[in-house]
Amino acid sequence: MAIYEMRTYQIIVGKMGDVVELYKKEGWPAIERHPKKLIAYFTGDVGALHQLVHLWKFEDDADRRAFWAGLFADEQFLAFAQKVRPLVASQENKLLLAAPWGPTL
Repeated sequence: MAIYEMRTYQIIVGKMGDVVELYKKEGWPAIERHPKKLIAYFTGDVGALHQLVHLWKFEDDADRRAFWAGLFADEQFLAFAQKVRPLVASQENKLLLAAPWGPTL
């Protein structure tokens, strides 16, 4: 059964533009070299502001762990992470399972 991981990063107020530029120039090119697990990125617009949300889909927990291990072994990604981390105030991860009705991704 597929599992989904939602990662929510609370960005320091005033730093979202910097985060977006880092992702466009360094983060996304590094992530894109790895297996395609990312479903979407979102930014907060109303309500919960200053958030960057990632939604990932994995075959199972072993697939999830292998993906993150591979990404964090990538020097290009680590260089990006070192630059973006000081701009992040907090991070929340949730593992989700699809409900047994309705649409799925």
